[in-house]
Amino acid sequence: MRGSTYSRRILQRFRQISISAVGSIKIKLLLSCCIVFTLFIIAGRASSFMGWHHHYPSLIPSSPPRKGYTILINTWKRYDLLKQSIVHYTTCTGVDSIHIVWSEPNPPSDSLHEFLRNVVRSNSKGDKVIELRFDVNHEDSLNNRFKEIKDLKTDALFSIDDDVVFPCASVEFAFNVWQSAPATMVGFVPRMHWVDKMKSSMEYYNYGGWWSVWWMGKYSMVLSKAAFFHKKYLDLYTNQMPASIRDYVTRNRCLRNCEDIAMSFLVANTTGAPPIWVKGRIFEIGSTGISSLGGHSERRSQCLNKFAAEYGHMPLVSTSVKAVDSRYIWFW
Repeated sequence: MRGSTYSRRILQRFRQISISAVGSIKIKLLLSCCIVFTLFIIAGRASSFMGWHHHYPSLIPSSPPRKGYTILINTWKRYDLLKQSIVHYTTCTGVDSIHIVWSEPNPPSDSLHEFLRNVVRSNSKGDKVIELRFDVNHEDSLNNRFKEIKDLKTDALFSIDDDVVFPCASVEFAFNVWQSAPATMVGFVPRMHWVDKMKSSMEYYNYGGWWSVWWMGKYSMVLSKAAFFHKKYLDLYTNQMPASIRDYVTRNRCLRNCEDIAMSFLVANTTGAPPIWVKGRIFEIGSTGISSLGGHSERRSQCLNKFAAEYGHMPLVSTSVKAVDSRYIWFW
């Protein structure tokens, strides 16, 4: 009897332990499910908070773009700077071709041609030969930098001035960002606009440079002196954008270099979306330009208001999103 009673007690104790263990496992499973569900909700809201939820209209064909990009470099009587830029950018792996926007009264010299051909030949790797071409214009106009090019081989254009240089790693990263949103502009130099209601009863737009972007933490433009955009915008700029805007850019070349603002308006009006600013280190290899002159921001503000009047509204969209290459920062 003692043995039987002892056995029953052991069995009851074992059952209690088993029930307790099963209950503990159920509680742990329930807690795990709750944690996973909570993390899923947080991740979804975080992606929205970070601003990566923008939808860009389907202006660009759904077919994948040809690999690589075309460099569209604007130059004016700064041959040493042009040579430095070409020497550098021909070493970037994603470059498919280089188009030099040439608007000088005299054609490029044979010596310049020969030098640049040798640079391209020496920096081309394997079977890939970078195409180099001068797009010669007979009219001196800032609109030339966005003149339509019929036989471009890549969808992506990297518009760059001859006096600024970015590391190839930064350019390749910006190209990857552009591929995720090929309808918009992706660039390194952000600028902004805001409404000044003190001017009059009507809305007046002010242009803000880098310090305005830094202070307010937002931007609405990326300058075409260093930006990626789709080749279709050359056609839109040349053939569909209001001709009055191109005329204004040509007439005011000396005091207002507004062609980059015109391109920002065009892209924003087409997409209804903001550009994307890519953080990158810029090396200025030339002297200061028109932006260093007094009254530059006021003149750029006049461009903003002129173009807004032509469109009948302000198409620029502000954002605070910034693309950063995490491989070169200490903290995420």
